[in-house]
Amino acid sequence: MGIFNSTQKEAQPKKQIFILSGQSNMAGRGGVNKNKHWDGVVPPECRPDHSILRLNAHLHWEAAHEPLHADIDTKKACGVGPGMSFANAVKEREGVVGLVPCAVGGTAIKEWARGSHLYEGMVKRAKAAAEGGGGGEIKALLWYQGESDTSSQQDADSYKVHMEKFIHDVRSDLRLPSLPIIQVAIASGDEKHMEKVREAQKGIDIQNVVCVDAKGLPLKEDNLHLTTESQVRLGHMLADAYLNHFAAQQQSSSVP
Repeated sequence: MGIFNSTQKEAQPKKQIFILSGQSNMAGRGGVNKNKHWDGVVPPECRPDHSILRLNAHLHWEAAHEPLHADIDTKKACGVGPGMSFANAVKEREGVVGLVPCAVGGTAIKEWARGSHLYEGMVKRAKAAAEGGGGGEIKALLWYQGESDTSSQQDADSYKVHMEKFIHDVRSDLRLPSLPIIQVAIASGDEKHMEKVREAQKGIDIQNVVCVDAKGLPLKEDNLHLTTESQVRLGHMLADAYLNHFAAQQQSSSVP
């Protein structure tokens, strides 16, 4: 009996792992009202599925469901983000999808520097995801952050340098020198420096880094956070970017 269980465990399909990181629009505020309560509405595109898992705050795999970041971004109310619509859009191609939520609202790029608790926590979670519960392969990092860097000229001016170092550090620490990174060009922030940050995001020219532009997606009344419908659309945009830029590339590289 023990041999059967062991073999069965080894036969579990490997997870295709995606790291979700950044600040509040990645953590998800879709459906969160002015009283900081989530309305509980889950669009069909964000529905749970047996092939979509999430790594919880205790580094255990469990069935993924909205809100994905409820036990990660704990100081704020979390709602719908782009992660579940992304996962549902790629699951047929990828099989078992493992999501690793790491985003925390209100965080600037310098707070994600190597050595910070946010950065080190993200790397720890990514490694645990790849090694635990049957293991898996880290396929991409999805990154949506930058609104907190639009409030000062200095932060906006230094954004590109910080982001490029972040990319190199993550790849180095995960020992994945070609790790695909899909970043989102911000759709909101302080108007004084928002375009400077967006320019930096769209101007990063590093191999296997692509940018999805969220500008124009409808915002909530706070003019900062994406609506639920916008988050669904963003998830599909991220999925299209992954499938078009990386999935085919990874498949061709694995063919003998």
